[in-house]
Amino acid sequence: MLAELSQITKYYEQQDSSVRNHVLQEISLQVANNERIAIVGPSGSGKSTLLNILGTLNKPSSGKVLLEGVAVDQMPEIQLAELRNTFLGFVFQMHHLLPQLTLFENVMLPVLPRKDKIATKAAGQRAVHLIERVGLIDHMHQYPSQLSVGECQRAAVVRALINQPRLLLADEPTGSLDAASAEKLSTLLAELNREQNVAMVIVTHSMELAAKMDKIYQLREGRLVLGK
Repeated sequence: MLAELSQITKYYEQQDSSVRNHVLQEISLQVANNERIAIVGPSGSGKSTLLNILGTLNKPSSGKVLLEGVAVDQMPEIQLAELRNTFLGFVFQMHHLLPQLTLFENVMLPVLPRKDKIATKAAGQRAVHLIERVGLIDHMHQYPSQLSVGECQRAAVVRALINQPRLLLADEPTGSLDAASAEKLSTLLAELNREQNVAMVIVTHSMELAAKMDKIYQLREGRLVLGK
């Protein structure tokens, strides 16, 4: 199995109180190679918390996170950082492109820690290919302020894919887009799943985006239920 959550619980203790606020309760989830999964649910239901735990950005109160069968809870931070940069790719609701860098430079940011000239050259070629694939080749040397929000979000997807991750995690990737841009990005994500051989777990309010995934899970009152 590519990724697995086993009996994940997450709670926060209220200040000056022994009361625990449970956000997630005994959640288990398996993600297979190249699988597309959507997680939907009301605001505040813990969708982003669940995604951050899967992406090793947050730790569960109990339970295990396994990536390719390896539990990550005892890994040192330096090893987790390497996993986030290579095995995982992240797309958020806001694109988080750096304004002082061009589109191409933003896409290449995850490659910089490698400090390998051959790998960097190969990544540059891959960046150009992906930028062209998402329809941004004419904007490659423009800055985020010169791009639409939809174009910036497509650039953020390319940045997430530049290191050829096995698993792409997306938190409301169409949430800041107009209807036409959201539909274009939803279709693009589904196509890239097949073309790039990357599994996807997407947290979304958009049922249009969720419908393009293989499975839809509902997260309500801390419990995860398969809906499709």
